Amino acid sequence: MKNLEANFQNELNKKIEIIDNELINYLQLIKADCPSKLHKAMEYSLFPGGKRLRPVILLATCEALGGRIEDALPFACALEMIHTYSLIHDDLPAMDDDDERRGKPSNHKVFGDAMAILAGDALLNRAFETMADLCDSPQNINAMRVIISASGDNGMIAGQVQDILNENKKIDSSTLSNIYSKKTGKLFVAALKAGAWLGGADETYVAAIEQVGEKLGLAFQILDDILEVESTTEVLGKSTDSDSRNKKNTYVSVHGLEAAKVDYQQISAEALTALNKLPQKTDTLCGVVLSVIKREM
Repeated sequence: MKNLEANFQNELNKKIEIIDNELINYLQLIKADCPSKLHKAMEYSLFPGGKRLRPVILLATCEALGGRIEDALPFACALEMIHTYSLIHDDLPAMDDDDERRGKPSNHKVFGDAMAILAGDALLNRAFETMADLCDSPQNINAMRVIISASGDNGMIAGQVQDILNENKKIDSSTLSNIYSKKTGKLFVAALKAGAWLGGADETYVAAIEQVGEKLGLAFQILDDILEVESTTEVLGKSTDSDSRNKKNTYVSVHGLEAAKVDYQQISAEALTALNKLPQKTDTLCGVVLSVIKREM
């Protein structure tokens, strides 16, 4: 068992290193034409980059279907740029108002609100340009569409809008689940579906892996809410009181802590059941999904 865990961690570290190196390359390519302060703000939030969960999932899914990591890497990097842009904007005073991210001051605390907004905008646009350069096949086009849709006005942005509009309001479980499925779940679904398309999957497989992503995203967000109550800023690398301070609805505030823990276990099990039903998977893909679910509590 220890050998399996060590092998998985080695594979995970390799993929993270590959992603980091490619992101460095992308930033280096634009450095000459990008305003210096903007470039520094983009780089500041991209590095160090946390666990790189979403791009690693994309690469692992592609690999599970026999696809080449080299072909999927630009899309994985684009997904990480989009995720990073969302974190920069989420931390702004007008949004979640967080002063810390990934164990250091948030982008706007270092570069100011205006530059943080522009750094996020630049990362989002760079992500689209990175994918557009490779849209020369139906599979790549499908992957790009999945990622763009997950990021937009019916995906992550829609979830953020619903979250903001429901501040200081009492909402039901259905409304909260809808917010989470868009704000958090859509990018996990996109990582799995884009990786599947890039690996050469058919529509049946893509539909099946979407179910994994939906459960995975919800489990991830429920655990995030639990950790905000039970963990520390040092462990999470971000403030543990911003949701309560901003009077945002969380799974814990809607359902209670103990019920949240029960539901987290149930939904995590459903994600793993859906994953185990996939006809093509690897130990690495299974390990990545488990690592998302089994973060330290």
